[in-house]
Amino acid sequence: MPAMLSSTVGWALQFRAEGPLVDATRYSVYSVETEMTETNKTSRKSVGHLSAVQQKFVLHWGEMGTRWGINRTVAQVHALLFISPGPLNADDIVETLQVARSNVSTSLKELQGWGIVKLVHVLGDKRDHFESLKDVWELFRIVMDERKKREFDPTMRLLHECIADAAQDKATDAYTQERLRDLYKFFETTTTWYASVRRWPTATLLKFMKATDKTLKLLGLGGSSMD
Repeated sequence: MPAMLSSTVGWALQFRAEGPLVDATRYSVYSVETEMTETNKTSRKSVGHLSAVQQKFVLHWGEMGTRWGINRTVAQVHALLFISPGPLNADDIVETLQVARSNVSTSLKELQGWGIVKLVHVLGDKRDHFESLKDVWELFRIVMDERKKREFDPTMRLLHECIADAAQDKATDAYTQERLRDLYKFFETTTTWYASVRRWPTATLLKFMKATDKTLKLLGLGGSSMD
């Protein structure tokens, strides 16, 4: 087995869901030998049935997805890929979640669009396989980036337009203008702060969070134990 693994050479290409262009950081190609690793053997054993804990997580993630405005199946597909030790193909996902293949295909496209699931090719197998981003901090950053792009940015543009229009519209009272300006300033401040924190390495972010927690405790404002 060590000799087999040492002879295995993987090269990577990555897919960017924003368009038809191929980005060399979003694909991964696995050799036939890689399919025989213990990781992939484990993932194949889990296909088609989930443990009680796995079911609980997948179902909860799907429920939370609906509360965040995300389709339930999309969230469940992501949850399944996240806890899978190896890549899965669409048939695996259909069999395990017992959902329509069309729903799985749509869900995979959306997750790739978010950048949290990537397409993986296995040599010797013509089927597309998929795997989830495993770094939870990077996952959080990507999700926040997408929510900002889809929710915060359009809201800020609308508020900016309303403020500009109100300045020219005598029918808009001063109180309404003040509320719009306050709301816009809030969005502007929070997004600027996030843009700065977004660039911090994970280790720096964790140190900042711990320091903030200790400061709150010193000031008698509570704080959670992060030590």
